[in-house]
Amino acid sequence: MKKNKKMVLAASALAIGLSAQPASAGWFDWLFGKSTDTYTATKHPIVLVHGLSGFNKLFGIVEYFNGVPDALTESGAEVFVPQVSAANSTEVRGEQLLAQIEEYMAVTGAEKVHLIGHSHGGPTIRYVAGVRPDLIASVSSVGGVNWGTPVADAFNTGALDNLGNWFFGLLDTFSGGGGLPQDTGAAIASLSTEGSLQFNERFSAGIPSTYCGNDGAEVVDGVRYYSWGGNKISTNFWDVSDPLLKALEPLFDEPTDGLVPACSMKLGKVLGVDYGHNHLDQVNMLFGLVGRNAADPVELYRQQANRLKNLGL
Repeated sequence: MKKNKKMVLAASALAIGLSAQPASAGWFDWLFGKSTDTYTATKHPIVLVHGLSGFNKLFGIVEYFNGVPDALTESGAEVFVPQVSAANSTEVRGEQLLAQIEEYMAVTGAEKVHLIGHSHGGPTIRYVAGVRPDLIASVSSVGGVNWGTPVADAFNTGALDNLGNWFFGLLDTFSGGGGLPQDTGAAIASLSTEGSLQFNERFSAGIPSTYCGNDGAEVVDGVRYYSWGGNKISTNFWDVSDPLLKALEPLFDEPTDGLVPACSMKLGKVLGVDYGHNHLDQVNMLFGLVGRNAADPVELYRQQANRLKNLGL
């Protein structure tokens, strides 16, 4: 098994600190020192990119992609979890991510990487693939805001900017972001319907020809595009995020995960946007509390890694 290394790379040109996500070894590795499980052993490393209000690890303990890095690493993948601004425009976040990917590739010798982005991480990784397709093997958008969301439309007034910048600055501080710039207004504008459509005009790879269409190109400039997500708000009685997302339901007139319309998630080859997940379930938060009959969120990441592995990527 390739052991995922914990590393802190030198500050990039954008003064962004980079720390690779540590993944603990499984019991087999603890006993015998290696694993025979290669289910997720992709040729290229996998990069997991967080969305709005996201982080790498909060307080050094709470993972944004809860349990996903270890699950991928334990069956052969090399995994990297960068941190970009919790709130900023897609372009700013994309440049931050690109700088970290270039640093990471320089250190490891990797030729390309696979990008998996959740929520605002979807457009963020699309930006990187658009400006540097030579570095990217695949783009997988999970609950991605690819056509905008009514939530951003409703709050695109500037009223929350100061409070948001303070809050997202705290997240950055407590997750070791190193003082990344926060711009709530720019983030909301990027995630709005208008902002998303403008972004799609410049970065159209994988985007369906019509809203909710299924004809997004699977391969563009040598990069493979995929998407998946959920269409349910209330998923588990014990999940405290459910009532918070439920409060936003009046903003929608179509299936949604509570923050993003299912149709907005579609990009490239659509693996499914009808999983019984809400927006946080898609990254296995909170505490892995998903619906009884819902797909295991972590297993969906493993399946995607295996899909890429079987393509020789």
